[in-house]
Amino acid sequence: MNILLPALLALSLPNPAFSAERDDVVLKALDAELSRTFKGLSNAENVPLYYLAYELRDTRTYDLAAKLGAIQSENDRHYRTLDVDVRVGDRKFDNTHQIKGREAWTDWSGQHQTEVSADDDEAALRADVWLRTEDAFRDAVKRYAKVRTNKAVTAEEEDLSDDFSEEEPSSFYGKADMPVADANAWKARLKRLCAAMKDYPFLYESGIRLSAKAENRYILDSEGTRVLAGNVYIRLSYNLQSRTEDGMDLERYKNYDGDSYADLPSEETILADIRKSAAELQALLKAPLTEPYTGPAIVKSRAAGVYFHEIMGHRLEGHRQKMEDEGQTFKKMLGKPVTASFISVYDDPTLKRYGKTFLRGAYAFDDEGLPAPRLALIEDGILKSFLMSRIPIKGFAKSNGHGRRSSGFEVVPRMGNTIVVASATVSFPQLRERLIDEIKRQNKPYGLVFEDIAGGFTITQRYLPQSFKVIPLLVYRVYPDGRPDEPVRGVDIVGTPLMSFTKIIAAADDADVFNGSCGAESGWVPVSGVSPSVLFSELEVEKKQKSSEKPPILPPPFHDQTEGKK
Repeated sequence: MNILLPALLALSLPNPAFSAERDDVVLKALDAELSRTFKGLSNAENVPLYYLAYELRDTRTYDLAAKLGAIQSENDRHYRTLDVDVRVGDRKFDNTHQIKGREAWTDWSGQHQTEVSADDDEAALRADVWLRTEDAFRDAVKRYAKVRTNKAVTAEEEDLSDDFSEEEPSSFYGKADMPVADANAWKARLKRLCAAMKDYPFLYESGIRLSAKAENRYILDSEGTRVLAGNVYIRLSYNLQSRTEDGMDLERYKNYDGDSYADLPSEETILADIRKSAAELQALLKAPLTEPYTGPAIVKSRAAGVYFHEIMGHRLEGHRQKMEDEGQTFKKMLGKPVTASFISVYDDPTLKRYGKTFLRGAYAFDDEGLPAPRLALIEDGILKSFLMSRIPIKGFAKSNGHGRRSSGFEVVPRMGNTIVVASATVSFPQLRERLIDEIKRQNKPYGLVFEDIAGGFTITQRYLPQSFKVIPLLVYRVYPDGRPDEPVRGVDIVGTPLMSFTKIIAAADDADVFNGSCGAESGWVPVSGVSPSVLFSELEVEKKQKSSEKPPILPPPFHDQTEGKK
């Protein structure tokens, strides 16, 4: 009897998660209205409603901004947004079907998002859900008629896959609580940190910001999915801006990310980083403009993560292989080499950390309520798969948990944590020596090292060139004769993806993380990238666009030596 007692006691204790789920007013309101509305609208029109889904985001945010030793703003907010997804017809052909031709330019599939009651009032929430669902249903019926007509008068599509995949429903309840900040302590800390920026008269703009967000996503659908998935995002960031005499805006910044305040570094570490960034910015103000160039280059680890994300990641999104206005760069490349044989790429949203570093792109369930396992995209240079939502494509009938969006946008497949792995590596000093050898082999006057990248964009639509542009922030020339590395400014990386990734010839053993937010047709989503530094035998750069504005005429007030003099 004594042996069984602990188990019996455990069974008798209340389960906190079950109790919270049972008492969750938001969940009850969504569940009740989903059941009522789906039953009531299923046969309300000639075309049947076959799928209905709600995604409600319950979001709490805290933002604190400071500049030059003073607090600029403080905001604390709680709000909820609701997205309604309605599908009429059937899985083979429904209202979300692609519209081709001229109509595609003005097409909108009828996604409905709105801000709803932030109070735990079941009646108010259900009324909001009811009205939004009515609007979404009417638009879905109208669009269904439109897509049927469009299909009848346009050429047959190359990919005849269904419009919506069949998936197993998910059940999960994991709520995230908003971390509590010591507001007074953080105000004092931010004031001290940004006061240090007064030391640099060449800065015309600077500041520091603390932001925290707890986001709980309620995802329910008519197939039985009931998911509450929460995430916490905390970011401390600073920025330093200046402008050259010839009108080029320059910037250095740094972000620190985590899901708790304990993840953020010490004040001493941040202050040292600010001073380093200021020194880099001052050097860039004196740096020469560089000319268009093609030759060997290193993209350093964190910057390489951005590079892979921007150029390769979007082109591996599954829906782009199906849409007929897309370039479909990699559609016919499955099973073929797309990059160096020592490079593999996978996407794993289940990774919350890489080593000790927080990964902003982690999530337990995507925005269609499906779990996201690790996905091998490229293995030993060979393309293996695509990022998939519930939009099937030829050869991929199921989602792999990458359907993502921000509120107000349609779900499409997107990246989460994109990890680049090199099976053959050298140390970074050895990689730099390989760069110098390549400069000499090609008889080039110099090579380039891209230390930091702000981001970029890639063009995937087929009516435009299938090219990309990446925006560097800090670039150095490396000379083969032993001269010191020289900072340069005024360059953007440009190219085409199929060519670019075949130029990788070596990688270092220094993998690092970038955390950011990525924008596309499904809105802005949190993402992470991990990559080692990589050596390209050839990268192309072009001149960066610049303004015609001069720096401020007067120095900052606290650096004006003539102030007070007659």
